[in-house]
Amino acid sequence: MDNPNSPHPPAHLLDQAPGAPIRSGIPEHGRIPKYYAVKARIADLIEELGDGQTLPTERDLAVRYEVARETVRQALRELLLEGRLRRQGRGTVVAGPKLEQPLSLASYTEGVRRQGRTPGRNLISLDRFPAPAALAAEIGVEQGEPVWHMERVLLADDERVGLESTYVSVARVPALDRDFEPDSSFYAYLRDQLGISFGDADERIETVLATPREALLIGTPPALPMLLIHRVSRDTSGHPLERVRTLYRGDRFSFTTHLGNGGG
Repeated sequence: MDNPNSPHPPAHLLDQAPGAPIRSGIPEHGRIPKYYAVKARIADLIEELGDGQTLPTERDLAVRYEVARETVRQALRELLLEGRLRRQGRGTVVAGPKLEQPLSLASYTEGVRRQGRTPGRNLISLDRFPAPAALAAEIGVEQGEPVWHMERVLLADDERVGLESTYVSVARVPALDRDFEPDSSFYAYLRDQLGISFGDADERIETVLATPREALLIGTPPALPMLLIHRVSRDTSGHPLERVRTLYRGDRFSFTTHLGNGGG
């Protein structure tokens, strides 16, 4: 154990970036899997190359680091899952930074625009159906009342990055199928055309794997971890407004929030 009173701090703390794994993830005994050592060297190469640059082939990397191609392949798999790399055609390129989405009542559109990216959505389906009991309770309607289900693929600069399902009462938005542009912000539509403002919401976040259908719509491998957010929103009068299920690509998104002192 390091001595907290020592005038000489551990060397690994002096050049470690904030938020990086302690000791770069290397155990104190120094024995690490060969693929992990190769992964660290490829990560350094990624920093040198910069966003959008093409990575050398598996064969070239195996020769460069004097390891088997399977070792390189395992290192690349992890870097792809972490979002440091992405496939482009038959090659592999350095991915840009992850999108930072605020955990707030700001819309997806606002969050993406703040980072200089162009948000968009592709409509998959817009259906009207009688609300089952569980959904009715969440959005404040009677069982059997008509509700909308709108499913859209989320885009950032035309890259598919997520999948969103929105449930809302037909009584609150009766002309959703006529007046709403599916590639635009639903929150802006509610605010600007219907005069409905969001008051508060409850959210739950978990890590999941996409179903085969979801992976196909988002354009990712089924094994790619996803961030799943469940949201139930209310208007400024406290009445339930919408129920949303959103999948975000774990390799392309991180979430931020500001925490205050609640006095508890």
